[in-house]
Amino acid sequence: MVYPMVKTQRKTETDGTLFQCRAPEARQVFLTGTFNKWDSRAHPMEPSGDGTWALRLDVPPGHHEYKFLVDGDWCCTPADEQAACNCVPNAFGTMNLIVEVPEARSL
Repeated sequence: MVYPMVKTQRKTETDGTLFQCRAPEARQVFLTGTFNKWDSRAHPMEPSGDGTWALRLDVPPGHHEYKFLVDGDWCCTPADEQAACNCVPNAFGTMNLIVEVPEARSL
């Protein structure tokens, strides 16, 4: 099971947005979304050794939809199934995760 996480708090333009998902048995995980025109190979994620995969990416401020591609399967699973899903329906009858990336704050 995949558990997505995203951290969007940015202090400067170079901080980027940290995307993470927990996929302990995965061999490959890619991040794909509106920010990369849904290119399924553009952003490979790195395993951290504890079953979590991560990628810090400079995503422009605004509303973005995304998914993880885990060993060839599209994945959009909320980390806590009891919590409200931060998802929207897509044209394929499934769901996409959403992230709101804030403007960078000046220090």
